[in-house]
Amino acid sequence: MYIQMTDGLPPPPEQSSYDHRIGEIEKQKEIDDWLPITSSRNAKWWYSTFHNVTAMVGAGVLGLPYSMAQLGWGPGVTVLILSWIITLYTLWQMVEMHEMVPGKRFDRYHELGQFAFGERLGLYIIVPQQIIVEVGVCIVYMVTGGQSLKKFHELVCSDCSRIKLTYFIMIFASSHFVLSHLPNFNSISIVSLVAAVMSLSYSTIAWTATAAKGVQEDVQYGYKSGTTGSTVLSFFTGLGGIAFAYAGHNVVLEIQATIPSSPSTPSKGPMWKGVKVAYVVVALCYFPVALVGYAVFGNAVADNLLISLKTPVWAIAIANLFVVMHVIGSYQVFAMPVFDMVETFLVKKLNFKPSTFLRFIVRNVYVALTMFIAIMIPFFGGLLAFFGGFAFAPTTYFLPCIMWLLIYKPKRFSLSWWTNWVCIVLGILLMILSTIGGLRQIILESKDYTLFS
Repeated sequence: MYIQMTDGLPPPPEQSSYDHRIGEIEKQKEIDDWLPITSSRNAKWWYSTFHNVTAMVGAGVLGLPYSMAQLGWGPGVTVLILSWIITLYTLWQMVEMHEMVPGKRFDRYHELGQFAFGERLGLYIIVPQQIIVEVGVCIVYMVTGGQSLKKFHELVCSDCSRIKLTYFIMIFASSHFVLSHLPNFNSISIVSLVAAVMSLSYSTIAWTATAAKGVQEDVQYGYKSGTTGSTVLSFFTGLGGIAFAYAGHNVVLEIQATIPSSPSTPSKGPMWKGVKVAYVVVALCYFPVALVGYAVFGNAVADNLLISLKTPVWAIAIANLFVVMHVIGSYQVFAMPVFDMVETFLVKKLNFKPSTFLRFIVRNVYVALTMFIAIMIPFFGGLLAFFGGFAFAPTTYFLPCIMWLLIYKPKRFSLSWWTNWVCIVLGILLMILSTIGGLRQIILESKDYTLFS
């Protein structure tokens, strides 16, 4: 009888290849179980609601009356309504495309972009835009949190010595040096829920307190700028302010990634249910604040509505405190995908070992960086318009439509084809014009500013 001896010999090539593949799969699973976006998939539909409200309703809502003042009644109301409709449509597209390939989930915006545009081109198109959006929002929220803390301090302690905005931004940032170490999206659910409640609360306080003041005696609704050129550029800035208000698309796939999915109950069902509720809340926050704020103060309204309000002191103080609590949650919702990108790059491309120490370094550096930039350029209105046009318009208004056309290829001149092309054209115009307006606004605001003042 012949016996094949294998002791001491290397395994067959097929066995070695199989073991290698199994090892790679196990390593990949270990990394996915550690990364913030894919480590937990047990979210409920209402998680989608308050994550989307927290992502959407933020600093932008308080700047809407200012945007209305730059646009005027007719264009302002038109752009506000059109933006709500278009962004709801493009958000629905994102939710639908999350699981368009059976058995695969596009857990991150850039993964969907790679499927639509190609492996390399998708990264080049999506990743820079998404990073600008998410880092830009975090910077703006650092400014917003600092300004609201400063306003709160001045209202409750009118006799106290004035403290520089820089220090309030640093105080606001201190909370993120702690919260940023929560591991994943689901772990910030309570923070996000509180933030969503706060957004509805301070928006309601803002427009009801404004309405209680009544229309000001010397209110003016005409364009404030003197020359035609400055009026046009201010109009562009107003477009960017409204674009900034609709920012949830940049994290919607990452939010949907936390919802469980199966062939019989795909994640798009509970996700879309949560999005619809979130958009009702968005309307309840945006429209009253924008319309009442502009109606009462006209073109004299500040770029942050709560700054324009002086009385009742207790209500405005509470509203500013609510803003702080809200942007704490919003910062975390937008920072989590950035953490995921950086940590994915470090462990998959540079082969760092997934560890608490690595996460500690990455997240502290990110918080410190956004704090430092916010201290350098605390120009609320200009930042809203610039980031709204330069980055938010593409990822929110027209990139989902382009991907939909490339993937689903609707029949030419059909309703879907026309709808997507109209959104693309409007989105591109919005991007170009509001970026110009926002950059001009930052230049104007920087003339009287001393660095680190």
